[in-house]
Amino acid sequence: MSPTESATLAIHVEGLEHAFGDLEVLRGVDVAVERGSIVALLGSNGAGKTTLVRILATLLRPDGGTATVNGFDVVAEADQVRESISLTGQFAAVDDILTGRENLELVAQLRRLPDARGIADELLVRFSLADAGDRRVDTYSGGMRRRLDIAMSLVGDPPVIFLDEPTTGLDPQARQHVWESVKELATGGTTVLLTTQYLEEAEQLADQIAILHQHRIIADGTLAELKALLPPAEVVYVEKQPSLEDVFFAIVGDDDPATPGAEQEAAR
Repeated sequence: MSPTESATLAIHVEGLEHAFGDLEVLRGVDVAVERGSIVALLGSNGAGKTTLVRILATLLRPDGGTATVNGFDVVAEADQVRESISLTGQFAAVDDILTGRENLELVAQLRRLPDARGIADELLVRFSLADAGDRRVDTYSGGMRRRLDIAMSLVGDPPVIFLDEPTTGLDPQARQHVWESVKELATGGTTVLLTTQYLEEAEQLADQIAILHQHRIIADGTLAELKALLPPAEVVYVEKQPSLEDVFFAIVGDDDPATPGAEQEAAR
């Protein structure tokens, strides 16, 4: 790959290897991610998705191969990589006893950014949390907590964000809201690496899909390119029936519970 091509990449991985003792997890992984795009990393449990993300986030050292994030080597330039990224794990890393605004201000202060309150206000509006910004997070719904978690990841405008199975355990409405938030990230120029087990999530969000299987990337491309790997589809005319998700949204609407105790009341 030429230096010009490499400069357009937010993430570039070649021959990456990692093992935990005798357990081989990654074996010669290659992947390249364009700046400002969303790439979905698909794989079954134990495929190595989280291990790859942890290496890219400088939380693990690879046993072999190379990886760069925002142009910086994850081993030799780990500090610069950390300044370039944010990582959101499978569970929301928010403080329940603080308000949404206080969570955001705390992260801004830890990053030593000026005008922490202004940053919090902007992100609360951006993620449709302004009305709940002064409520304690323990009153938030699951979707609101996840949106706040993603908002906290954006404090300081990191050019690359890793989302490790961000919609695990969320209901269909909350999942839709998170999807909208992720799409907005890429629209604003942020590069997103998303790990997921949900194929529909990858279809909805990803510009690029990489399939990790048996320790390697076995397929990598756009959805159209991956579909082209299959034989031509047989055309069959059938009456389209609504899916259960269509029925669910038609009945309950698309409102995200935003009043204190809404989740507890809904669970009764």
